[in-house]
Amino acid sequence: MRIVAFILLLAWATIGPAHAVTPDEMLKDPGQEARARALSTGLRCMVCQNQSIDDSDADLAHDIRVLLRERIVAGDSDDAVIKFLVARYGDFILLKPPVNIETILLWAVPFATLLLGGVGIFIASRRHPLSAAPPTTLSEDERRRLQRLLAEDQPAPGSPSR
Repeated sequence: MRIVAFILLLAWATIGPAHAVTPDEMLKDPGQEARARALSTGLRCMVCQNQSIDDSDADLAHDIRVLLRERIVAGDSDDAVIKFLVARYGDFILLKPPVNIETILLWAVPFATLLLGGVGIFIASRRHPLSAAPPTTLSEDERRRLQRLLAEDQPAPGSPSR
């Protein structure tokens, strides 16, 4: 049983990321194909949104991969290919969009959320401190009352317990 579990764990650990690029999409020139693969890993699938077009099986990702390879074969530089795709799909196609006036909100929201959460926690901790007030001693009157309540709670000798 342990051997089977070890083999399954080893097989799972050696599995690399799935690439959706099909052989019919690949370019014959290995240098151009390497450029296409390098560029496609930085481009977002507009359908899956958290996958690169290199990893996505979506039809739109396939179309973008084909378009990217067509631009490379046409002689476009890597920068020209990226600019073409950004002009067509916007900065959202980039997995790491640039910081500019159009994307500043995209970059600022996570930090603003953390900052507001920290401020909220600080304010809440000031209103409701976690440490309780130190215990106070009981007055004589409170001690007698406590003793009376405890005595009432004790069963009488010989009576069945609760």
